Amino acid sequence: MVFQEKTYCVLVVSSTESFGTSMAPLLPPTDYYPVVYAKSSGEAQRLLAESNYDIVIINTPLSDDFGLRLACYVSSNTTAGVLLLVKNDRYTETSAKVLSYGVLTLPKPTSSQMITQTLGVLCATRERLRQMEEKQLSVEQKMEEIRLVNRAKWLLIETLGMSESDAHRYIEKQAMDLRISKAQVAKNIIHTYQG
Repeated sequence: MVFQEKTYCVLVVSSTESFGTSMAPLLPPTDYYPVVYAKSSGEAQRLLAESNYDIVIINTPLSDDFGLRLACYVSSNTTAGVLLLVKNDRYTETSAKVLSYGVLTLPKPTSSQMITQTLGVLCATRERLRQMEEKQLSVEQKMEEIRLVNRAKWLLIETLGMSESDAHRYIEKQAMDLRISKAQVAKNIIHTYQG
């Protein structure tokens, strides 16, 4: 990928070391860093509990599980994009089982170009999810600020006898004068009048 500002953290899960070796050239550190390797589903789940990954690549079958449950688990419990590689004769059946979880499946053997293109799709999907997460966080922060400000306004109304519009203006003026957010002013009011 050209002129990329960030890298994607990747977990490669495969029982064979040769798969990791063949994937290395497709995961340049300029685009994918760090790349962590796991040899089993159990090891992958431990790593997933310790760290967040942007992409998880699973080369089936694994030594302790085929890899289907792991793919569905990752897709259901994390925001990582999942690529599942399966033998050609099991591709259609496996793909049908994991499609509703949002797992991308490729048949083996497959070309380097197909893996690279699929990784590009996973990166694009990850960026879309990241943007949605940021918007959701922003909305949640705004809702929390509204709740705090309303609580502070009612405290001002109850304890100081202000009207609602006066309480609102007071909070806004304090925020401007002190150059802090309305949420911080509200927290200060709540702390002062509720102890």
